[in-house]
This record gives sequence, structure tokens and C-alpha cells, in this order.
Amino acid sequence: MTKADRYAAAGVQLDTAEEAKRRIAELVRTTRTPLARGQVGGFGGMVRIPDGYHKPVLVLSTDGVGSKVLVAAAAGIHDTVGEDLVNHSVNDILVHGATPLAFLDYIATGTLVPEIAAQIVAGVVRGCRAHAMTLAGGETAQLPDLYQPGHSDLAGAIIGIVEEDQALHGDRVTPGDQIIGYASTGLHTNGYTLARKIVFDSMKLRIDDPFPETDQTVGQVLLAVHRSYAAAVRPALSHVHALAHVTGGGIAGNLVRVLPPGVEARIDAGGWPWPPLFRVLMRAGQVGRDEMRNVFNLGIGMIAVVGRDAVEVTIGAAARAHVPAWIIGEIRAGRKDPPAVRFEER
Repeated sequence: MTKADRYAAAGVQLDTAEEAKRRIAELVRTTRTPLARGQVGGFGGMVRIPDGYHKPVLVLSTDGVGSKVLVAAAAGIHDTVGEDLVNHSVNDILVHGATPLAFLDYIATGTLVPEIAAQIVAGVVRGCRAHAMTLAGGETAQLPDLYQPGHSDLAGAIIGIVEEDQALHGDRVTPGDQIIGYASTGLHTNGYTLARKIVFDSMKLRIDDPFPETDQTVGQVLLAVHRSYAAAVRPALSHVHALAHVTGGGIAGNLVRVLPPGVEARIDAGGWPWPPLFRVLMRAGQVGRDEMRNVFNLGIGMIAVVGRDAVEVTIGAAARAHVPAWIIGEIRAGRKDPPAVRFEER
């Protein structure tokens, strides 16, 4: 028995890995920008820092799409989670005012299927190209002892750039600032453990069943692509005092991360319409309002804190990008430390 045969008997197919690498390399080449350096398939990816920066700061972030990959597997649709991964990451560095430069992806699975790996990377590529960002490299791992058949994990890392004196840290936030909420496209990439339990266990729905109060299937609702807010936010970025990407922890858990000492955020609980998805999950899962706020984005995927005189330009920029946005609260003076986020019921 050869080394390759012994490895195959242990569950790792080297020829399958080579076919996946070939397909992925073809996709990766389509994302190379003028900043890309080195060769596709190298041990490390390279990008040049753009010209014109005086004191550039690199902004890095890493994340995954969590158990949304289980919904993708059930639906047999694998490209959208790749796009989710990129958009989520772009939003995370956008919070600091950064422009994306390069991306890395990581796919781990028990049994590598080249077609599925290529579909995932096709979604990553779509997201990278939409943001003029190089997919600089990645890793595709076969781990049969770690993942059950048909299961996989997906993660990524992003690098962006911003002028040091233009980076957002939240220190510009002051009492009287207005809180703008940007519409999400659904769950985005958070809350899927609870959502799947409600939809598939409590409601007994299947992936192709109609989802209540919508004209879409369960799969379409749960796999809606995590929205990128770059086009909606960037035109008004110079007016923004702080940004918060609403991910795990909900509105309060993420907005508080960018508030300075001495202020609190008051959120108008009725300041925006809940999409039907969240009403259905709350009712069918018998989930309390506080837990809904802690687990889900409730229809708000990004938050901007701006001065009163910047509200119109901020919402106008979102409208031109076809992203609904609303005034959902206000910054007020609060205790020195720690800052707080409070919901006000009408």
C-alpha cells in the first residue's frame, strides 16, 4: 500500500484535494487587483499598500458563518455562505472606516467534494470582486476525524486600510447624536442555532416549505445573503462619529462596543419595522423580547451614530444604495462608566 493509499484509507483523498485546488485557483485569479503581488498558490498571499496614504493603518478581522453552513448543506446551495463570509468581514472593518485590500478563506470538511468547495469559493470570489478586493489565499482542509460526513466549517480573515487620523473608534460620539439603523436582509450570520431549532424542530418545516408570512421558502429566507453596508455607508463616512456592525449580541451588545464613557444610547423599540422572519421566530419559538434582542439583529444590520445635522445625508446615502435606514434612537449623557444601551418602549 502506498502512502497515498494509506492516507485515503484514513479518510483523506489527495487526488480530490488536487482537483479542488485546481478549481479554486481558477476562481482566485479572477479577484487579483493591481495591488496583488506574488503567485496564486504560494505559501502566502501578497498585496501592496496603495499609494496616497500618509499614515496608513492596517485593520484586520477574522470571523466565520457559524451553523448557517448546515442550512446551506440542507439546501444544497453553497455559494451564498461564501459571499456571507466576505460581506460580514467587510462590515467588520468598515466599522473602523477601513477599505478592504485582501481576503483569506478557510474551508474545513470531513470529506472534500471539489464541486462544493468550488461553489463556496465562487461565493467568496463574488464578494471579493464586489469590493475590488484580492482573494490572496486560503486553506482547504480534510479532517475526517473532526467533522461528520456532509459537515464543514467556513471562516475567513480580512485586511483593510485607513488613514490613522480618519479611523473610527467611537471617541467622537457625544450626547445629542442620532442613531441610524440600516436594514438587514434577515438573520445575516448570527442566531442560527436558535433559529434552526425553532424552524426545523418546533415548526417542523422542511427546507423547501413555504416560510410563514413571506412569499419565499425556508431555504430562501434562512440563506438570504448577509448584506454589505459599504456602498450605503462610505459616501457619508466623513459625517459618521461611530459605526457598529450588529452581529452576535444584537443591537445592544454591539452598539455598546463603540460608545465612549459618559454616554448612553436610547433605542426607540418601535423605531423600525421588524421583518416577518423575526415575528415568526418569536411567536413559534415562544422567545421573550429580551432574548430576541440578545440573539438576533431584528432587522438592523448596521448602526451609524451621527450628529443631528448629518442625519439627512446619512440616510440619503443609504437610500441611493437601496438600503432602508431609520432614526432608531439618540445618544444621551449617562454614567461615566460603563456606557449603556437602553430600549424605550412606546
